[in-house]
Amino acid sequence: MSAGARGSGRALICGSLAFDTIMVFGDRFANHILPDKIHILNVSFLVPQMRREYGGCAGNIAYNLSLLGDHGVPMATVGSDFGPYRERLERAGIPTGHVRVIESQLTAQAFITTDLDDNQITAFHPGAMQHSHVNRVNEARGITLGIVAPDGRAGMIEHAAQFASAGIPFIFDPGQGLPMFGAEELQRFLKQARWVTVNDYEWQLLQQKCHWGVREITARVEALIVTLGAAGAVIHTRGQEILIPPAPVQQVVDPTGAGDAFRAGVIHGLLHGRDWRTIGRIASLMGAIKVESRGTQNHRFTRQEFAQRLATAFA
Repeated sequence: MSAGARGSGRALICGSLAFDTIMVFGDRFANHILPDKIHILNVSFLVPQMRREYGGCAGNIAYNLSLLGDHGVPMATVGSDFGPYRERLERAGIPTGHVRVIESQLTAQAFITTDLDDNQITAFHPGAMQHSHVNRVNEARGITLGIVAPDGRAGMIEHAAQFASAGIPFIFDPGQGLPMFGAEELQRFLKQARWVTVNDYEWQLLQQKCHWGVREITARVEALIVTLGAAGAVIHTRGQEILIPPAPVQQVVDPTGAGDAFRAGVIHGLLHGRDWRTIGRIASLMGAIKVESRGTQNHRFTRQEFAQRLATAFA
């Protein structure tokens, strides 16, 4: 695989753009939350460490695709506070022409407090993301393939239908948005999509909610990709199960965003016509590289460095 070869097409990434405010509490929640007083919970945590990261599935996937030399086009709705994030994307060469500002809203944002045991308390404000349905797939030109990643509920439904209507193959990536949909809606997504990707927990939930297993889903999509965290991934195609080993990780720093990096690797492989075993290994290495860096968009590499590491990672 040559990570330096640029594909001729562009990937349209329908998903969220968000700010992540991450705070570190220098103790354990368990020392301050009393189980017998949970019905009158009123706690305050001093958080001397705080940082703001740029995130959201569309932003993370587009960032990782840009590192691989591909054209990822985010399609999202954001709020009036989006300015610094837009500047960051444009400095990275990521187009923002299909990022629509909803002036009356704030950009989606997560407020995450982590304790010394890596437990997390998160509050998520969807903000402008709830208006994602105002964007339309046919507004983007020169699109080779797409992905429907976690976003506003109506936006995910409409963008999947628009990809299907336009004959543009796309990945269905429900992620944390999966609980928003019932069996009939999930089955419709799977009938419209060309590929589907979930993590192992989401895979169990998807089967429970849509009442389909591997056989039923792979009868409708070309590939079902299930990530297994530190255990790698498995790719189900019609009649074949391909096990993808985990790429070696030099140091586990922060797993947040590894799934989006993995999906960028899948898109890269599809844009360049790779076979599934190669696609899985590219994606696995992308996830490993992300895990080694704090935040979702702070890792760096050249395409030559990536190609060299890929050549040795699975020897």
